[in-house]
Amino acid sequence: MESNHNLEDLYNEKGEKLSPVLPKNVKNFLIDIDGTVCDDVPNEEPERMSTVLPYPDALKILNKWYDEGHIITFFTSRTEEHREITEAWLKEHNFKYHGLLMDKPRGGNYHWIDNHIVKATRFKGKFTDLVVKEKKIEVFER
Repeated sequence: MESNHNLEDLYNEKGEKLSPVLPKNVKNFLIDIDGTVCDDVPNEEPERMSTVLPYPDALKILNKWYDEGHIITFFTSRTEEHREITEAWLKEHNFKYHGLLMDKPRGGNYHWIDNHIVKATRFKGKFTDLVVKEKKIEVFER
């Protein structure tokens, strides 16, 4: 499930090449599975991973974003031993996606630090189109 997006070259003020970036109109979505696109199933109960149903609004919105040209990558706390069952579940329920990252650290309270722009959206029970709102954020002091 490879992405066909053309990365744009990026250079620093000295003219040195930096890591390339996606075009501005393409979003790189990293999406959790358990508790986000379906009911929360812990790793300790893998037998439920194949029978849990997806949230219909999640399937609809994620496939819409995929069709619009955005990159969809699932980023889950399921372990590598759950990859096969997870891929089969995604296929069975017709999720369109580009990648699947396993072994996300468990426990929440995530704080992502990156040299690229990161936008975080907390899932609160329903997928809809995203809207822009202003919120307080934590930043590094200059």
